[in-house]
Amino acid sequence: MSIHECLAEKFEAHRNHLQAVAYRMLGSVSEAEDAVQESWLRLSRSDTSVVENLGGWLTTVVSRVCLDMLRSRKSRREESIETHLPEAFVSHEDRSDPEQEALLADSVGLALLVVLGNLNPAERITFVLHDIFAMPFTEIAPIVGKSETAARQLASRARRRVQGAGTASKADLARQRELVEAFLTAAHAGDFDMLVAALDPDVVVRDDRQTGALRVTRGAKALAKQISGRAQAAQSALVNGSVGVIVAPRGRLLYVIEFTMRHGKITEIDLISAPSRIRQLDLAVLGD
Repeated sequence: MSIHECLAEKFEAHRNHLQAVAYRMLGSVSEAEDAVQESWLRLSRSDTSVVENLGGWLTTVVSRVCLDMLRSRKSRREESIETHLPEAFVSHEDRSDPEQEALLADSVGLALLVVLGNLNPAERITFVLHDIFAMPFTEIAPIVGKSETAARQLASRARRRVQGAGTASKADLARQRELVEAFLTAAHAGDFDMLVAALDPDVVVRDDRQTGALRVTRGAKALAKQISGRAQAAQSALVNGSVGVIVAPRGRLLYVIEFTMRHGKITEIDLISAPSRIRQLDLAVLGD
């Protein structure tokens, strides 16, 4: 076996781990594959004779590649913020298998992917490496170009954003979640009566997905007719500190649903898809 073949074999042993790291950092299977391929190219051009921990070396390399990709993504977004959706919401050319990516997004958690997309590049890299893959801050700090103390602060700030702050009490959240989950279950199953039961008779729905004017629907029965049999790719999340919903097929955020609830009924629903409005929302993962 040649040296190149031996190196390729060692790399393949780490590919799944590198793919998992890159996917959580980038939120796209195709981009994660690009990052992993770039890490192979860098490995093949490097002298690794003194590398004692190849897995750690490769994780560092793929993390730096992902950080560069995230920073480039952020720069492109800032240059054309009025004409392009954020990369966290849509992908570029999608070369991946839709079914494969849907399964992967579900396994990671749609809400987590969406919330990670709201972090800045350094926060996202630090959170993924430390909180998900348990890498020590001594190894993370050089990757993000920060001191160990600053890396800890990045992770702490990211953790607060992922978990949410200033939320309602656990009891309130439990009641909200029960109502929202009942609403989603009924919508998905097409259970008209169950949908109506979750809604206030005079519920108001505001939907910004139509170009131009805000679309407003009033009344439980009118809404139930519209959404019965839908709610695929919908998942509960914290929206501005209360239980809401994100709709993100294959991890690509399409819109956020914010609820107003009173006396055990949903009284107002806001469907928010405009990127400028979504960026103003405080989105967080809803814990178990």
